[in-house]
Amino acid sequence: MLRLLVLLLLPALSLAQPVVNIGSKRFTESYILAEIAARAMTAAGEAQVVHRQGLGNTAILFAAAKSGAIHAYPEYTGTIALELLGLKSVPALQELNRLLAPHGLAAGVPLGFSNTYALAMLESRAEALGISRISDLTGQRGLKLALSQEFLNRRDGWPSLRQAYRLQLTEVRGLDHGLAYEAIAGGRVDVIDVYATDAKIPRYRLRVLQDDRRFFPSYEAVILYRSEFPQKFPRSWNALQGLAGGIGVAQMIDMNAAAELSAVPFPTIAERFLAGRYTGETQEAEGISRRFLPTLFGPDLWRLTLEHLVLVLASLAMGIAAGVPLGICADRLPRARSSILAATGVLQTVPALALLAFLIAALDRIGTMPAIIALFLYSLLPIVRNTEAGLAGVSRTLKDSATALGLAGWPRLRLIELPLAARSILAGIKTSAVINVGTATIAAFIGAGGYGERIVAGLAVNDHALLLAGAVPAAAMAIAVQWAFDALDRAFVPPGSRESGAR
Repeated sequence: MLRLLVLLLLPALSLAQPVVNIGSKRFTESYILAEIAARAMTAAGEAQVVHRQGLGNTAILFAAAKSGAIHAYPEYTGTIALELLGLKSVPALQELNRLLAPHGLAAGVPLGFSNTYALAMLESRAEALGISRISDLTGQRGLKLALSQEFLNRRDGWPSLRQAYRLQLTEVRGLDHGLAYEAIAGGRVDVIDVYATDAKIPRYRLRVLQDDRRFFPSYEAVILYRSEFPQKFPRSWNALQGLAGGIGVAQMIDMNAAAELSAVPFPTIAERFLAGRYTGETQEAEGISRRFLPTLFGPDLWRLTLEHLVLVLASLAMGIAAGVPLGICADRLPRARSSILAATGVLQTVPALALLAFLIAALDRIGTMPAIIALFLYSLLPIVRNTEAGLAGVSRTLKDSATALGLAGWPRLRLIELPLAARSILAGIKTSAVINVGTATIAAFIGAGGYGERIVAGLAVNDHALLLAGAVPAAAMAIAVQWAFDALDRAFVPPGSRESGAR
C-alpha cells in the first residue's frame, strides 16, 4: 500500500521540484554547450533542468533571460559587449557584469575557448582570385555572399564589417548557417560567414580569410545567467562553475565534428564530454549519416507529439470560441462585417516569425503561451469567414418560415440556421486545424517544443534525417486531423445539409 502511495505521489513530487531552464541558439555549438551545462546541473540533483533548444537568435535569448523565461544560456563576450550592450570594444568580465547588472544579468564561467566570426571561401576559388585577407575583397564586385541572418543584421556583423573594409559587394543574401557549407561546396556562393570552431572548415577545404584590420573582437565562451541564479540554485551554480576552463578549442571542434559529421545526438556528445571522451586529439569519423527510422521513432517522439497536440488543440479551441461568435456577428451586423473580415484577414498576412517576435515583446516571455496565441490568431480567418458564409447561405424562405412558426432571434439561429450552416462552419474549423498543425512547427523557435524542435535541430547541423523526422510526423498529424474532421462531418452534420452543401 505504501509503495502504491509513493508511486501515485511521484508525479506531484516531480512537479514540485524547482525547474532550471537553460536556453541555446540555433547553431551546433550552442546546442552542445547548453546540453553539457544542463547535464552537469542535473547531476547536482538540486532541480529539474530543462534545455530549451534552438530558441533563435541573440536578441530572443537575451530577452528570454531578462524576463526569467530561461535562467542561463551559453554566450560569447564579443556578442555581449558589441551586440547586446552596444560597446565598441570588449572590456574585462568585471566591467561587462557592471553593465549587465541593470538588466538583472551577469556573465561568468569562462569555458576555456574563443570562437570568433570569420569569412571563408573555397581554397581553390580563393587561390584563383588571389584572396587571403578580408581586405582583398575590397576590389571584388561579382562575388556572391551567403551570410547567416543574424550576422547580416547584428552590430558586429555584416553592416559594420562592410563599412570597416569598404566592401562594395552587392550580391549578399541570408542563408541558415547549417546550409551554407553545402551551398559554397556546390559553387552557388563564393563567401560565407563561419565560426572559428566549425568542424566543416577543413572538411570542405575552406580558406578562412585573415581579419587584417582586426575588426572582430574576442569571443570568449561564457555562461550568461540571471543575477539571482547562484543564490537561488547554489548546487546547480557550483556544477556550472566546475565547467570553467574545461573546454579547449580542439575539444570544441571535436564535439562540433561529432554532431555535424557523424550525426551524434547532442545529449550523447554531452555525456561523452562529461565522461572525458573528448580530448581534442581525434575527431569522430566523418560522413556518417543518421538513419531515418530510428530517428523518427526516437525516445522524444511521444513528448514532441504531446507538445504539438497541445499547441494545435489549445489554439483551435480558442479559435472556435472566438471565431464562431465573430462569424455570427459578421452575418448579423452588416456594418461590422467588413471590419471583422478585414481584421482577421490582416492577421493571416502577418509573417509567423514577426508575430511571434511581437508577442514575445508584448508578453515578456517565450515558450508555449506566445505560440498558442499566435496559432489562435492564425486560426480565426477560416472559421470566421466560413461561419459567416454558411449563415449567409441559409435561404430567406427558410428564415421566414421559422419566424412564422414563432422562432425568432436566438432560437431560430440555434435550431435552424446553425444546423444548416454546420458543414460550412466545420469546414472552416478543419482548415484552421490543418493549417495550425503545420504552422505549429515554428513554435520550436521560441522554446514551445513540438515537431519543430527536430526541424530546427536538423537545420542547425544540415541533417536531412532529423529534418524529415520532424516534418513527416507533422504531415501525418495534418492528414489524421483532416480524416478526423471528415468523420465528424459524416457523424454530426445532418444529411440534408451535406447534400445542399454538395450542390
